[in-house]
Amino acid sequence: MSNQQNKGTALITGASTGIGATYAKQLAKRGYDLVLVARNKSRLDALAASLVAETGRKVRTVVADLTDTKDLATIEALARDDASISLLVNNAGTATLGAFASADIERLNREIQLNLVVPTRLAHAVLPGLLARAHGGIINIASVMSQMVQPGNTVYGGTKAYLLHLSQVLAQEVGSSGVQIQAVLPGATRTEIWNGSGVELDQLPAEIVMEVDEMVEAALAGFDQRELVTIPSLPDAGDWQRLIDARSALLPNLSRKNAAARYKTAAQV
Repeated sequence: MSNQQNKGTALITGASTGIGATYAKQLAKRGYDLVLVARNKSRLDALAASLVAETGRKVRTVVADLTDTKDLATIEALARDDASISLLVNNAGTATLGAFASADIERLNREIQLNLVVPTRLAHAVLPGLLARAHGGIINIASVMSQMVQPGNTVYGGTKAYLLHLSQVLAQEVGSSGVQIQAVLPGATRTEIWNGSGVELDQLPAEIVMEVDEMVEAALAGFDQRELVTIPSLPDAGDWQRLIDARSALLPNLSRKNAAARYKTAAQV
């Protein structure tokens, strides 16, 4: 946690508030310089000034709308070409919760772009450099909603399930290269993502809402422990492992030469 130990630069998207801003504060304290990306210039500038004053780290800000092709290309180039970047925090995202049939399809399209396409492109841009340097990491902020198959959670949960899957496969591909992959699955966290989502924060039971500082501290503790999947609110990590084990047990029967007996007519059996 020393300010004096330089760990390279952390590139954080959605960094002006909430989870992203909290990662910025915690990583600066850990010795990272920062590149903070978000749309809100005044918030970014205020955060950067406070972090420089408090930690003495170098902080750059980039005002960008990551759903804009040109802005995204700018951040991709930065992720690809800046050899100081040792950590990517794919945090930018939005949530739309409600019935799919009546949803604004353009809003859902933007959500897919921000939650799914952006982290994919940024991970693809930064990973070759990390592998070449045999050091660094990618943190993808997913959600426990990735595990909740329920009405109102079509696109948001689907994008977060994708981020989890991406992280799990990337971890296998990078292997023992020295590059660390982590998917963080927060539960309900007190941030602005709820505003206008279709479910307001004050509609949720207080006992399921975690404060953002506690969530990020837990997520970073999981990163320190080299967890691939960190679920800050899950009391027993064995519960997640049992889910992984159950899926692994399916593998031998997911692709076979013949269809299962229940799909055959009496004449075929």
